[in-house]
Amino acid sequence: MKLMSVEAARAAMLSDVRRLGPVELPLSQALGRTLAEDILAVRDQPPFTNSSMDGWAVRSNDGAGRRRILGESAAGHGFEGRVGPGEAVRIFTGAALPQGADAVVIQEDARRDGDSVDVPAVTAGENVRQAGRDFSKGACLLAEGLRLDPWRLSLCASAGRDRVRVVRPAMVSIVSTGEEVVEAPAVPGPWQIFDSGSPGLEAMLRTWGAQVRRVTGVRDRREAVRDAIAGAGGDLVVTLGGASVGDHDLVRAAAGDLGLDLRVESVAVRPGKPTFFGWLGDGRPLLGLPGNPASAFVCAELFLRPLVAALEGRPAVPVLRQARLIGPLPANGPREHWMRARLASGPEGETAEAFLDQDSSLVRVFSEADALLRRLPGVPPLAAGEVVEVLPLVRG
Repeated sequence: MKLMSVEAARAAMLSDVRRLGPVELPLSQALGRTLAEDILAVRDQPPFTNSSMDGWAVRSNDGAGRRRILGESAAGHGFEGRVGPGEAVRIFTGAALPQGADAVVIQEDARRDGDSVDVPAVTAGENVRQAGRDFSKGACLLAEGLRLDPWRLSLCASAGRDRVRVVRPAMVSIVSTGEEVVEAPAVPGPWQIFDSGSPGLEAMLRTWGAQVRRVTGVRDRREAVRDAIAGAGGDLVVTLGGASVGDHDLVRAAAGDLGLDLRVESVAVRPGKPTFFGWLGDGRPLLGLPGNPASAFVCAELFLRPLVAALEGRPAVPVLRQARLIGPLPANGPREHWMRARLASGPEGETAEAFLDQDSSLVRVFSEADALLRRLPGVPPLAAGEVVEVLPLVRG
């Protein structure tokens, strides 16, 4: 099989992926979704000049001295009159600044005596928020393509929006093959193990914002695998297991029966060399992942997560960070190696420690890891303290 580098394989997978269509959602359901429209301000924010402190609204050019109290301005209940010479209005944080006033004396600096108050001199604009300070009517507050987090949702709400148009979530179908795996609470036979791969992949996908449909218990028969893929539906099909070319690896052949246009035959990566990708005859992309959990999870981070991001209109290339090695690493072989590692913060910045056992069947190691450490093909040994690239893992 033709081996492709990780970058080349990812580029081939993403080359024909297009963003999914929009759907309108209430703000309460839009967290994590990608905007499919610009959010424009329909009015100034704040819509009126207001006080940033509790205190007294005054005219700055009156200087220090005693003021006659006219009334009060509270949030949601402004003062209707006008502040003239020698006058003041009791005001509270967020309340509209009365006409005629141009400054606020904070309450700690004033002394009230019945219907009057003594205030110090202030400058114009002191403790005042001008109308439109946050944004002005017609301004583009959020651009199409941004992902909505809690702060951006708040900005949508401040613009008077209760619903937004977003890219609909990707529906990903996981087809888990292999008669050697069973899902709890089923009792495994003498030659079987519990399925840890498909539950893990489902959780990863949901963490990334996708919706998931799982097809499990697919027998090692070409027609069974073919029918499972054909009936799985979704915007993207992910197969788990059977990705290689052994006698019992049937996914490629079964997908070939469905018109698979193979774009990536194999990847020069460790773990996960058998990973492949193509387009089914019905127009759905298919990503074939190895059955070993670590191989599947590493390649899910490298390829599946970018595919979901592209479908949902987000940046698709993983962002790496730098860290310093805790311990030495041997020279790397001919394939790019993504090692499970533990990150920590030290006096000289972030550090990374690769786990000693990197076997592709180990689930427990992944449960303790919080990053993948990247080693390029053929690089020499590294000593403790040298800088490496790491891909942080999303931990829920």
